[in-house]
Amino acid sequence: MSKNAKRKKSPFTQDFEKLPNTLAVFPLNGAVVLPGSLMPLNIFEPRYLNMVRDAMKGEQLIGMIQVKDERSPPSLQTVGCAARIIRYSETSDGRLEILLEGLCRFKVQEELSCLRGYRLAQADWSAYRSDFDEPEPASDQDTLLFSGTLKKYFKEHNIDVDWSSIEDLPQDTLVSNLVTQLALSSDDKQLLIEASNLSERVKAFTAILASDEESTTIRH
Repeated sequence: MSKNAKRKKSPFTQDFEKLPNTLAVFPLNGAVVLPGSLMPLNIFEPRYLNMVRDAMKGEQLIGMIQVKDERSPPSLQTVGCAARIIRYSETSDGRLEILLEGLCRFKVQEELSCLRGYRLAQADWSAYRSDFDEPEPASDQDTLLFSGTLKKYFKEHNIDVDWSSIEDLPQDTLVSNLVTQLALSSDDKQLLIEASNLSERVKAFTAILASDEESTTIRH
């Protein structure tokens, strides 16, 4: 992994000080983003069509967040991650195809009422100013352990990858996109979202992948 590469920020990205106090949230277990990761979404429910349209009129931000339970409506997890809509396309059958880029994590201070069908939250960004900084990579030892565990995970799950391309990615970009894309449990994804920094996330991710590998070996 290339530890010296820097994550590039779009000139359209908000400064930390300009993040909004109120954020539309999209509760969806398993669909998480982290700063720098990308996620395509296909929007068709009327309330979420409203959410995307309203976001496009303002900061272009949506808070991706998981839920705690199966109540109606379900309780939100405490921590989610705001993402910018960086691509927006309308379809002839009334859907919106969007591409999100993770920006900054937030804590839900309070849920607010909304007349447009989707959920709103008062967002507290204060604990996550570091999401705008270049992260300190994991130690060489932890990086090697993560790489080896990841290779075993890909092999066990028959996932074909261009490993040379993976090794050229900045560590934070690789880890964030893997958290978004891999079929991890909701609890595991929440643990990785809430990790305090990249080094702690790499350690936790390694443990999760190793645990999955052990479970796969036992099943076989």
